[in-house]
Amino acid sequence: MKVITVIGARPQFIKSAPVSKAFLESGIEEVTVHTGQHYDDNMSAVFFNEMGLPKPAYQLNSGGLSRLEMIEKIQSELVPILEKEAPDYVLVYGDTNSTLAGARAAKTLGIDLVHVEAGLRSFNLEMPEEHNRIETDKLSAILFTPTEEAVLNLQKEGFDTKNYQVHTIGDVMYDALLTFQSRSRWHETLGPESFFDGDFGLVTVHRFENVSDPKKLSVLVEELNAIHEHEIPLWMPLHPSTAKRLKEFNIDLNIHLGPPVGYLQMLWLLQKCKIVLTDSGGLQKEAYFSEKPCVTLRDQTEWVELVDRGVNKLHHIGRSNLSLSISELLQASLDFSWKGYGEGNAAEKISATLLSH
Repeated sequence: MKVITVIGARPQFIKSAPVSKAFLESGIEEVTVHTGQHYDDNMSAVFFNEMGLPKPAYQLNSGGLSRLEMIEKIQSELVPILEKEAPDYVLVYGDTNSTLAGARAAKTLGIDLVHVEAGLRSFNLEMPEEHNRIETDKLSAILFTPTEEAVLNLQKEGFDTKNYQVHTIGDVMYDALLTFQSRSRWHETLGPESFFDGDFGLVTVHRFENVSDPKKLSVLVEELNAIHEHEIPLWMPLHPSTAKRLKEFNIDLNIHLGPPVGYLQMLWLLQKCKIVLTDSGGLQKEAYFSEKPCVTLRDQTEWVELVDRGVNKLHHIGRSNLSLSISELLQASLDFSWKGYGEGNAAEKISATLLSH
């Protein structure tokens, strides 16, 4: 059996690590295509080096393009690769532009598509990721969902009455965290290690809807600056797109800043921090796995079960009080015992399911 895996962004590198290992151990031939959506060394190469990911057989160059340009370019370059390799399956992760491009390329050639992390919905159609994940689900033959909530979303959309195979396997990001957490470490690029001995909040901001609007970004930065100065120190690995927008809009972010970090450094920061403030989907889960409260800097989240359990609060930028949300979470007695993301064997279930078909 041969599987073409399409990856291109930081979360996909993390998700693919345990699955690639499971494929290797079960005898499935995997050919990886790196689309180049994240092409900076700090956003790409470091993950391959740290996590022992297989070297991509194909490396595309799609970084820095608009959404539509990126999807069209990746799709057009994937089609001849798929024709040459003739895989049994094309496998994609999550909700990025690379995900949708891979899905469309597979559909063009009639190759069965496998979507890992299917069924997630934020119910916000202003987010490009929402369009990516919905269309990818519709184009898939096999949908691997991380939670029962994701299955319910698919059932509401009629997937249970169509020719789809839906399998709830748990979350491959949990697999990755269990595998690599013991190897997490500080790195000198983070700054003085002594800073992280005290309480601090870990911040990441990169979502298009947050960084592309100068008014919204300015309001968020004002909140972060005030919290950093008066309440709790904040540390943020600065995403390249966020850095570009801050400079373009002439906005001063006055918190502790560092470069984008690798996976092992992020796991170390999660162990050390007091609270997480993020607009990332993956980091919300990693915060939960690390038993840290999280404020999601968005109006909606795909991980509604974390909000329902009180360990995650949504922050509506410009319309709710970020300081209050932080205070409430830090003072609350939180329960991280829920095991709805599986037992850390999602990758093995993916491998076994594909072999059974």
